[in-house]
Formats: sequence, C-alpha cells, structure tokens
Amino acid sequence: MTQTSLSLPSRLWLSWVAWFRILFDGRYAARVAALEEGAPEPESLPRESRVAPPPPVAETPRAEAPRASPEDGALQLLALLQREGRFVDFVEQEVTAFSDQDVGAAARLVHEGCRKALHAHARVSSVRTEAEGARLSLEQPSAEVKLVGNVAGAAPFRGVLRHRGWKVDELRLPKLIGAHDPKVVAQAELELS
Repeated sequence: MTQTSLSLPSRLWLSWVAWFRILFDGRYAARVAALEEGAPEPESLPRESRVAPPPPVAETPRAEAPRASPEDGALQLLALLQREGRFVDFVEQEVTAFSDQDVGAAARLVHEGCRKALHAHARVSSVRTEAEGARLSLEQPSAEVKLVGNVAGAAPFRGVLRHRGWKVDELRLPKLIGAHDPKVVAQAELELS
C-alpha cells in the first residue's frame, strides 16, 4: 500500500536520512535527482537500495497534571514552613554540638518564619478558652480534648487544663500547578560558579 502523504515528523526524519544518503551514496543521489525530474523509480533496482520509509515517530507523552492525594495539603504546609522558617532544616540538624545560646538564636528565627507561614495560610484558634492551669469539669468526652493522667471512671471528668489545644478554622493553601512534586518540600540548591 502506497502512502500519499507523510506526517511532519516522518518527513523530518526522511529528510535527515536522505540528506546523508545523498551526500555519501552517488547512486542514491542519482535516483533522487531522477525522481525530482519526474522519472519513476526503476523497479529493477535491488529492494535494499530503494528508499525505505522512515520508522514511525512516537509522540512524546505529555506530562499529566499531578493528581491530588490526601497528603498533598500536609506536604504543602510542610514546604511552606520550610521556605519561610527553615523548619525541616532545624529539626533535621543535630543540635547537641551547639550551645544553648546558638540553639536559642536559631529557634527564634525558625519560630518567626514558621509563625509567618502559618498566619499567611491558616487561621487557628484555641480548642478551650480557659487559661492553662485552670481547673475544669468535662461533662462529656470529646475528640477535641485528650484525657491524660489518672484516667479512670466515667464522666464527668475533673482536672487541670495542661494545654488549651489548637484547631484550624480556615486553611488556604496554594493550588498545585504544573508537574510540581509535593513530596519535594525543599529543592536541593546548586550554586554555579
């Protein structure tokens, strides 16, 4: 079956192959010149000396947009904390060799940056409004309060509030774009010289 037209990638491939064959194979160049002048290709030539159609060019697969997974939001928030406060750098650094003063100075910078990132992307509030250390009574257990210490018996539970807790009232994370991999929370940096 004879093709009446070739696709652009096939034509590009054929022109590249034909250019080299015309340059280095005189007989092939004469046949191409004869075809250019309108003469049909002689059927008497051996099959292997005829121009073979170029192999099909496979289309390059396009990168698909990443599919959101349940952990993407957490990874985004971790990346924001790293970008603004170097949170992962601080936590992964072995600090036992540093003085308390050096660790405190680094913690101040990490705190400032992480707080900025948190306030830019989330609105948080206390689970309980009472001051820490206050005595209170909890009539019904809830998912917002964790019972610690000597946990026995049934409600009502009476104790001292050790931590007010935090809850997220609003979260505004940037939309993922392109082929961004949310698992890369901080890219390696290579300084070129």
